[in-house]
This record gives sequence, structure tokens and C-alpha cells, in this order.
Amino acid sequence: MRVAVYYAPSLDDPLWRLGAGWLGRDPEINAPLSQPDLPDIAEITADACGYGFHATLKPPMRIRPGLGWHEVVTAAHAIADTLSPFTLPRLEISDLQGFLALCNAEPSAPLQELSDACISGLDHLRAPSTETELARRRRAKLTPLQDAMLVRWGYPYVFETWFFHMTLTRRLSLAEHVIYRPAAEAVFLDTLRAPRQVVDICLFVQPAEGKPFTLAERLPLRG
Repeated sequence: MRVAVYYAPSLDDPLWRLGAGWLGRDPEINAPLSQPDLPDIAEITADACGYGFHATLKPPMRIRPGLGWHEVVTAAHAIADTLSPFTLPRLEISDLQGFLALCNAEPSAPLQELSDACISGLDHLRAPSTETELARRRRAKLTPLQDAMLVRWGYPYVFETWFFHMTLTRRLSLAEHVIYRPAAEAVFLDTLRAPRQVVDICLFVQPAEGKPFTLAERLPLRG
């Protein structure tokens, strides 16, 4: 089993419905959804679909032997209880080295604080990374700082290297960008203009290797 802490839009936010539909799966009930009528969209979104529509706060981690779901929920509640709801910055469709993603248009101190708290506050639960896991991450040609974060925290994009993103596609060719970026803009731009609050953090669970992540629990921010 692996556990992750994500931001996911509220269930009554149109962005949740649109994002889950774009990826083709509702991760709350682990049910398939109809995707936009675009060529090869199931393959283009397959990796992101497996993780569910989200932005990473604490990346997927295996739990240390002897610990379990109770310890995860307890530690995550302790984080959520210290932080207050806040307004999410305006999101925009961005090209992240070939991937399409929804990213924040301006910096956000509360958003960074939320990510930092999840990274540090749950790390005592994380089983150490294996050499295979480290090698897989290093295929991304990490900077020295990112590699140091990988060794210490099991993930290269934390604290000053972290950035908010909600992945929409795999890495695209130039020809695929011509198709998929305008399509994503048509799907998402209207709802991205609406203000939204970050009111909780979400625990996602992958029950076994190769299985999709599902939304197991939402923990409200109570600070």
C-alpha cells in the first residue's frame, strides 16, 4: 500500500467534475468517466488517471513496517488542525516541460505552508526509498538540490523545489500540443476564472502496485 496527501477540489466545485472527466476516472468511487472526444485521450491521460485528479502535497509513500492507516490519519489530522482554509490562487493551463497541467498563476504563501507542513509532518511515517525508487526519480535529470531533496525526503520537489500542479497529460509532442492545449483551454478556462477555497487535505491510497489511487478521506483544515 502507498498513501499520498493531495489537494483535490471540493466535490461541489465544477473543477472536480471537469478534471476527473478529463482524466476519465472518479477517484472517490474509482469509477470510469466519459472523456472528451479527442484522439488517443485515454493513452495521453493514462498515467495521470491512475493517480487521480489532484495536486501533490505529500507524494505517494510506503508506510514504515509496524505502522498503518491509524497512524497516517492521526498525523494528517494533526496537520489539518493547525492550518486554516485559504483562497487558492487563480489557476492556468501551463506547459511543464511538455506536460499540460493546471498551475497557480501567482505565488501563495498559504499554499506553500500547506505543502511544507505535509512534507515534514508525515515523513516519520515514510519507509525509506529503495535504490530502484531513487534511480527512477533520477531519470528526470535532477539538479543537485533536487537530488538532495530526493535523498532526504524521498521526492525531489519539496520545500523550495516544490510547485503546485494538477497534471492533465503525459509529455506531449509538438503536434499533440496543437491538439490538446486548445482542447484543455476549452474545457477548463471558464471554471478556472471562479475563485475557490482550499478547505481540506485529501488522503489518497493505492492498495497495491499498479492499482489506481482512490480518495479515502478528506480532512478539513481547522486552524
